[in-house]
Amino acid sequence: MKHNTVLIVLSLLNALFFALHLAGDVVFGLETGGRDILVGVLILAVYLYGAVGLPERLAGYIILLLGGLASAALPVMHTGRPLGERFAQLPGGFFFIWTLLTIGATGLVAFVLSVQAIWSLRQRRRASAYVASAASA
Repeated sequence: MKHNTVLIVLSLLNALFFALHLAGDVVFGLETGGRDILVGVLILAVYLYGAVGLPERLAGYIILLLGGLASAALPVMHTGRPLGERFAQLPGGFFFIWTLLTIGATGLVAFVLSVQAIWSLRQRRRASAYVASAASA
């Protein structure tokens, strides 16, 4: 399977886990459900557009790279607060923590795959520029 296909599928899964986790944030009172939730929806929409709307383009890879980095940092940001004990005892706490860990793992892999894709795109552009300059000479 191509790295780009894996990156797109992984990014879509990451977006799904992010949406589920954001819903958990609202349910557990970490986020309000009003207008503030639109920021999360906007972030999710831009991330999805990078995965689906800009495949194999530098802009899409950069969006996925930044989204992967933010996703990988999400467990660190959440564990800065004493959440573990509190959520472990609540109904749905296991799923909330599981989505948090899954977002971190899929985000880290998406970040690495995005770096590889950007590097590969850069190498292809160099090679085609070299062939074009050799053909014109």
